[in-house]
Amino acid sequence: MALMADPTLVLAHGAGAGSAHPWMSHVASALESRGVRVVRFDFPYMFSGRRLPDKGPVLEAAFAEQWAQVAATTTGPMYAGGKSMGGRIASQVAAKGGFDPIPTGLIFFGYPLHPPGKPEQRRDRHLPLIGVPMLFLHGTRDPFGTREEMRDLIDELPTSTLSLVERGDHSLVATRNKPVSGLVIDAVRDWMDVNSVADDRRL
Repeated sequence: MALMADPTLVLAHGAGAGSAHPWMSHVASALESRGVRVVRFDFPYMFSGRRLPDKGPVLEAAFAEQWAQVAATTTGPMYAGGKSMGGRIASQVAAKGGFDPIPTGLIFFGYPLHPPGKPEQRRDRHLPLIGVPMLFLHGTRDPFGTREEMRDLIDELPTSTLSLVERGDHSLVATRNKPVSGLVIDAVRDWMDVNSVADDRRL
């Protein structure tokens, strides 16, 4: 049996910081040390030096284009994901069938379920349309979604997994000025291993 190629993660940044932000660099480096190829990119507004994010269709098109470019040079399992807004855009592309090829799975580092203090403004209507496995990494102090809200969400999504970070904030850190815990990175790698094998069996 041939050895499975290492997984690739196309990782999108959040609304307020680009692909070179220390959070992004740390997560990418930590995953790469565990055998994951990580590809980061900037959405058009960030690349152009603007502060206000582009409209949804522009963000989605940029992610889909980056995905296609990476796929052209990749043979192993591919995952799409991002921090906060970046993960949400990945989910929107997936829900519309915009990724070619279809991802092995989606990874959300702090999914912004709703704006802080506005639980009625949910951003999950499209999630049931996604058929691939999804991993939600979520801090228990994240103002974009409570522990209970995230558990209720996961109960409605049969392909999803929730990994809670105790006392973690929206950046998944429990202590100010500390990097994302190695336990969080290990959870991502372990989840990838399980789903990469499952995806390989389906092919």
